[in-house]
Amino acid sequence: MTDLVTCVIDGQSVAVPVGTTILEAARQLGRDIPTLCHHEALTASGQCRICSVEVEGARTLLPACAAEVRTGMVIHTRSERVDRSRKVILEMLASAADVSEAPDILAYAEEYGADFSRFADGERLTYPILDDNPFYIRDYNKCILCGRCVQACGSDMQFAFALTIAGRGFHSHIATFFEKPLPETSCVFCGNCVGVCPTNALQPKLSWLLAQGTDWNEVREQTKKSHPAKNMRKRR
Repeated sequence: MTDLVTCVIDGQSVAVPVGTTILEAARQLGRDIPTLCHHEALTASGQCRICSVEVEGARTLLPACAAEVRTGMVIHTRSERVDRSRKVILEMLASAADVSEAPDILAYAEEYGADFSRFADGERLTYPILDDNPFYIRDYNKCILCGRCVQACGSDMQFAFALTIAGRGFHSHIATFFEKPLPETSCVFCGNCVGVCPTNALQPKLSWLLAQGTDWNEVREQTKKSHPAKNMRKRR
């Protein structure tokens, strides 16, 4: 028999199996908690904190995607403190990255009244668009460091470990080891990283070229190049 724990979420009692996260319990009640770094196919990391909720008696807000329900918890998914935290997180993300192609962030910004101009004078790192393979491009100016791509490339999905988080503090960024071009890494071009990216920092090269207004014939030329691994096999 499965052990259950009981908590109260937004005034409603719910019993869930031991090990259930606050996010899962809230969704069981139909409560909508925003998420960015969280993905159902990936290990919860609690990186972005947009899902943080208020638990009575806790000193800080807790990330709903990673914090497990405990018996007797009284949880508030929407409170003045929670809403203010989410609003500031969205404003800070917009100050550090181009979120114009991040539909979830744009929707949350409208819901929580985030003002993207609030921290507009803050310093922002800029990166060149990386176009080093026929399959997809990397525009880390749109990256919010959610870490999804690193997880998908690593032990959560592909076990290729071509991507990592490099640098420290303000200079942290997604990179390949030693900043090598993707064809020179362990990348197998599976596309899982592109599929889980929430901001379009990683996107298929075909759609990116078309968005730039590139002529269709040129698009075909740039995307039909052989996979580097195939060329290696031909030379053997």
